[in-house]
Amino acid sequence: MQMEETDVLFSRLERKGLPWAEITLNRPDKGNAIHLPMLDQLSSAVARIEADRSLRAVVVRGSGRFFSTGGDIEAWGALPPDEMGRHWIPRGIDVFSRLAALHQPVIAVLSGHALGGGLELALAADLRLALRRAKLGTPEVTLGMISGWMGVSRLAETIGPARARHMTLLGTPISAEQALDWGLVTAIADDEPALERQLEAWLDTLCANGPAAMALTKGILSGLHRDLRSHHAAAAAQAASTEDCREGVRAFIEKRPPVYRNR
Repeated sequence: MQMEETDVLFSRLERKGLPWAEITLNRPDKGNAIHLPMLDQLSSAVARIEADRSLRAVVVRGSGRFFSTGGDIEAWGALPPDEMGRHWIPRGIDVFSRLAALHQPVIAVLSGHALGGGLELALAADLRLALRRAKLGTPEVTLGMISGWMGVSRLAETIGPARARHMTLLGTPISAEQALDWGLVTAIADDEPALERQLEAWLDTLCANGPAAMALTKGILSGLHRDLRSHHAAAAAQAASTEDCREGVRAFIEKRPPVYRNR
């Protein structure tokens, strides 16, 4: 069963008689860059999963060459800082937080690069599986911006503060192999057939496990971090209000190096 074709596809599937769900980012011509309509569609897909406790697992993936290149710069770059703080950031945080809070285990399948908001989406999953060629990164600082959808805190929870500083302050992506070494991804595959085989093996295991026990375990793990949603939203709005951020967005669109003046 599949929703009508949009920028986010939802499928309810079965494996060995047990149901699971797949969410696919479907904007390949834009590198699956996320804009507000996609957040709304992601929210609808998550709502369907929240309402269907029979589902045993959830898979999130991207169509085309990328998992997701992040938040659509042309979309958020045009927003006034107050609107970003009121709508763009809270909306993404809400959707990603609900995805992370699902009772079912969530697998992010990275068949291509996961950058910026795309990595933040992947970090909302419980398990991450990547192709060896995939890159993972938080390049926001190169645009004079910060990760706004809880990416900094989730990254620190996953790989530790020191490595999170490496990724978020340098802004340069790391390889899938380094991500595996750091615990940012759980497994890597050499090619797409191997990626699908690993995904199927995980699905077989997850669908066979006790669903209530997995939900309770996720609840225990989710209590390990504080609620930083308001802090993230305020910080992102502050970053968006700087001249440097406006310069970073202009430079990206004009395909030239930015000139930052620390103001």
